[in-house]
Amino acid sequence: MSEHVPEPLTGGCLCGGVRFEVTEPPLVALYCHCTRCQRRSGSAASANARIAPGSLKVTAGEQLVKSYNAGDGAFKKAFCSECGSALWSEHPENPDFRAVRLGAFDSDPGIRPSFRQFVAYAAPWEPIPDDGLTRYPERIPS
Repeated sequence: MSEHVPEPLTGGCLCGGVRFEVTEPPLVALYCHCTRCQRRSGSAASANARIAPGSLKVTAGEQLVKSYNAGDGAFKKAFCSECGSALWSEHPENPDFRAVRLGAFDSDPGIRPSFRQFVAYAAPWEPIPDDGLTRYPERIPS
């Protein structure tokens, strides 16, 4: 993590009802091009940072955090029930395995996406940029 990044990292939703902190530096960042992320975000990909287990703490608005679980092994998607902001995703069998949406952080999280996953499902209306990042057709192993 770069030196200018405050610790813990803080973040929240658009309406300010949900606030959280991440007490450890993010482990890795990525772009996800799966159709769930496209539909959830309304864009071609979702930028996420995987975080250390147990490092996310909700500091306000825990009652506003709701999640969607498709029930087919996909990660649960947590969001603010008031404004709809996407916050993080979590593994359905291990809720400590989370990925925070980069746009939910208040400041620079000090990490940049290093790969793209689910590119086999990339939106045809927005070509993946030639940015040199490794591309995986499906999910990379957790």
